[in-house]
Amino acid sequence: MFLVRRPSQETVDRFLSESQDLPLSYGPVGIVQEKSQPPNRTAQMKWDLDELTVVVGRGGAAFEKARRALLSWTHFDLGWVELFPPRAPVAVGTVVAIQIRHLGLWSLNGARVVYTVGSPTDGDRFGFAYGTLANHAEAGEELFEVALDRRTDDVTYRIRATSRPRAVLARLGQPAVRVLQARFRRDSGAAMKRAVA
Repeated sequence: MFLVRRPSQETVDRFLSESQDLPLSYGPVGIVQEKSQPPNRTAQMKWDLDELTVVVGRGGAAFEKARRALLSWTHFDLGWVELFPPRAPVAVGTVVAIQIRHLGLWSLNGARVVYTVGSPTDGDRFGFAYGTLANHAEAGEELFEVALDRRTDDVTYRIRATSRPRAVLARLGQPAVRVLQARFRRDSGAAMKRAVA
């Protein structure tokens, strides 16, 4: 949903309510975990595959901070991107609305948590993926993950995403969309570094 002004809380609440039962706009779940780019079903359905891994800290205490930050969606605290409901539970089936301010417009995009990796309470790895709903401008899946490397003590934050434009405006503005996607990865990594510092 594209808007010319910031959506009211009532608009966001209605969008979230209407998103609850929407289907995913892609398939199958788990496509972002593939080792390479997802297969193209037709030449018109090219998928972009993006990944960013950044070191956000060192040691067990930093990893616990990173895990808590991921569980509270701190990686979406970017100013130009907001998540609704704030601090949504990281559980399979949770539906969220991502509000984005870009190019003089606002957009609301629906997504659903589709799986988790690792453990939210123990172990050296934790993450989750959300998939886009039928009311999202893009189709695809995005994985957010933190890990502690016991050999180096590095704590990393990784985003891996596969997507393709779905809405007409996203297709027409694909070069700008790609710039915004890169900005999101960069800003999200910086937000996680701040959360762990």
